[in-house]
Amino acid sequence: MSLYDDAVLVLKGYEDQEELRQAYLDHLGTHPDGMWKACHAGHVTASALVIDPERGRVLLTLHKKLRMWLQMGGHCEPADTSLEAAALREATEESGIPGLTLLPGGPVRLDRHPIPPPCNCHFDVQYAALAPSGAVETISDESLDVRWFAYDEVASVADDSVVRLLEATRARL
Repeated sequence: MSLYDDAVLVLKGYEDQEELRQAYLDHLGTHPDGMWKACHAGHVTASALVIDPERGRVLLTLHKKLRMWLQMGGHCEPADTSLEAAALREATEESGIPGLTLLPGGPVRLDRHPIPPPCNCHFDVQYAALAPSGAVETISDESLDVRWFAYDEVASVADDSVVRLLEATRARL
């Protein structure tokens, strides 16, 4: 199964955010290249909020280009076999933490947001990744910093999309 086919199946099975979910499906329906960064009309990305429920905290990255605290994530790559695999790869690369596992149940949220040219937007499929006990983070080349934040600190450092992702993740835990 191709990554495109996996994304369509994942989105068809996602049972929340109906209007936005349909916009993702419509975009993919009209853009067969909509999984890839080269699709300037917008493309699907995969991200994961790294969470440590035992200690009530999340790991955020200070994005190098945007200079914002965000969850781990990014563009799909040809070697990715699924959206889940892409999200887990991105979370592992950007956090430096081996042994992350995705929270069961598929995506936690969808978030479509504008990005700087030449592309128009990211159609982000957001997961949550559980950090193993004693996880130690490492700053990647894509980040200015990575830092753990207590749940109640997130709203003071991150934008609404990250806050909504945290709320949805905690509701699923």
